[in-house]
Amino acid sequence: MGFFGSVLGILGFAIGIPIGLVVGFFVFVYSQPSHEEYPPARPLVETSITLLLDLLPDIPLWMKNPDYERVDWFNRFLSYMWPYLDKAICEIIKSSAQPIFADYIGTFCIESIEFETLSLGSLPPTVHGVKFYETNEKELLFEPSVKWAGNPNIVLVVKLMSLRIKVQLVDLQIFAIMRVALKPLLPTFPCFGAVVVSLMEKPHVDFGLKVLGGDLMSIPGLYRYVQETIKRQVSSMYHWPQVLEIPILDASTASVKKPVGLLHVNIIRARNLLKKDLLGTSDPYVKLSLTGEKLPAKKTTIKKRNLNPEWNEHFKLIVKDPISQVLQLEVFDWDKVGGHDRLGMQMIPLKKINPGEKKVFNLDLIKNSNIVMDVPEKKQRGRLELDLRYVPFRDESLKYRNDVQDEKSSEDDDEFLSNAGLLSVAIQSAKDVEGKKKYTNPYALVLFRGEKKRTKMLRKTRDPRWNEEFQFTLEEPPLKESIRVEVMSKGTGFHFRSKEELGHVDINLDDVVANGRINQKYHLINSRNGVIHVEIRWTTG
Repeated sequence: MGFFGSVLGILGFAIGIPIGLVVGFFVFVYSQPSHEEYPPARPLVETSITLLLDLLPDIPLWMKNPDYERVDWFNRFLSYMWPYLDKAICEIIKSSAQPIFADYIGTFCIESIEFETLSLGSLPPTVHGVKFYETNEKELLFEPSVKWAGNPNIVLVVKLMSLRIKVQLVDLQIFAIMRVALKPLLPTFPCFGAVVVSLMEKPHVDFGLKVLGGDLMSIPGLYRYVQETIKRQVSSMYHWPQVLEIPILDASTASVKKPVGLLHVNIIRARNLLKKDLLGTSDPYVKLSLTGEKLPAKKTTIKKRNLNPEWNEHFKLIVKDPISQVLQLEVFDWDKVGGHDRLGMQMIPLKKINPGEKKVFNLDLIKNSNIVMDVPEKKQRGRLELDLRYVPFRDESLKYRNDVQDEKSSEDDDEFLSNAGLLSVAIQSAKDVEGKKKYTNPYALVLFRGEKKRTKMLRKTRDPRWNEEFQFTLEEPPLKESIRVEVMSKGTGFHFRSKEELGHVDINLDDVVANGRINQKYHLINSRNGVIHVEIRWTTG
C-alpha cells in the first residue's frame, strides 16, 4: 500500500504542475486588473485641511516659499562626504570639549570625563531649501533650512569617586533655519575670512539620554524642561543678532577689523517694569553687549523689589564696526533659584550715533528681537532710559573730522579726540613649569589694575599651550605701569582645593605703548627653568 501511494503522489505532482502553469497563465492574461484598493490621485489643494496640517512640517520650504531654492545636488554631495565630515567634526568636538571637561575635574569629586564613543552616525543632515540675499557688503549671505534625524553613537564616561557612569545620547533630531554669512570676501583662497552663523528662530531639538542603561527622558516633566532649556539657551547665544563667528583665515590675511573706539553707555533708570515675583515686584538688572563680540556681557547691579529702578551706572564697550554693530540691552528679573526671567529687551544700531555726540534714548521694552514672526502683544513691558556716546580712538577721530570738515574749538577737539585704547594680553604658552608634585595642572592669571583674568586649566603637563587673549579698556596709555602674569597649578581628585604657584613675571608696559606691540618669552621668577610666552598689544586706532 505504501508503494502504490508513493507512485500516485509522484504522478500527481508531475501532472499537477503543468496543469497549474497553464491555468495560471490564462488567468493572468485574460483577467482585468482592479485598483479599487488604491485611492485615486488628486491635487494637493483638494486635500483635506486636517491631512494638510499633518503633512505641513514635512513639506520642504522650496514648496511653501518661492524664495527658497532646491539644493538636491548639495544633499547628494553631503551624503558622499558625510563619513569624512563625521570624523572631522568629531575631532573638533573632542578638542573643544577637552578644556570644558577640565574645568569640572576636581569638583564634585569628578576624577575624569572622557568620550568612550563619539560618532555622528551614518545619516547626514539634509537641506530643505536655501534663500540667498544680495547685499552691498563684501559678503555672501544665505539662509539654509536644515533638518537632521540622526543616529549618533555618543557615549560619555564620567568617573566619580572610582565609579564609572556612562551617559549615552540617542535619537537626535534637529531642525533649524539659520543665516550664514561668508565674509569678508577676499582675493585669497578660500576667498572669505570667516563664517558667521546666527539662528533666525528657536531651533527644534529632540533627543534621548540614557544614564546607566535607563532612559533619563522618561522621567515625568523632565523631557519638556530639558527641551525648553536647550532651546532657550541656544537661542539666547546664537539668535540673530547674536552670532557665532568661525575664523577661516588668520587676522593678517583676512584683514579682521580691529577696535576703533569705545562706546560709553550710561544706564540711567527704568520705569513700569513687569511684576514677576509673588509679592508683585521684581528684582531688575540690565545686561548689555555688542553684537559680533565674544567678550562677556556687562551687567548693572540688582535693584531689589523695585519696578522703577534708578541705576546711573556707566560702562565702556569696545567698538570694532560702528556701521554694523548693534547694542543689545536686556532687562532681567533676578531669582535666587533657577533661571532669571527676561522682562524685556531693546536694540540700538551704532550707526544712529554720531562720533563724539552724546545721545539720550528712552526706549519701550519689547519681548524679543524676532518682531517679524511674533504676534504683537498688548502687554506693556516698561521703558528704559540711557545715554550713549561713541568716542573713536585718536586716529579714527582725526579721520572722521577730516572727512566731515567740521570746525570745532580747541576745547571741543580735546573732548572729541580720545587717548583711550585697548590693551590686549595674549598668553600663548609656557615651558618647563614644575611644582612640588609629580604632575602639574597649570593655568595662568593676568593681574592688572585690580582686575584678575584666568586661562583654562590644562591637566598633567609641564609645557601648557593656552593661546588665550584678554582685553582691558583704558582711558589713557598705561605709562609707567606693569602687568603681572602668574602661573598656578590646581590639584585634582580629593586635593582639588590645593593651589601652588609655579612662577610669575612683571612686564613693564612702557615699551608696549611706545612700540604698539611686544612678543617675548620671559623667565618665570621663583621657577627653576620655567619660561612663559606672552604677547601684548596697545591699540589706539
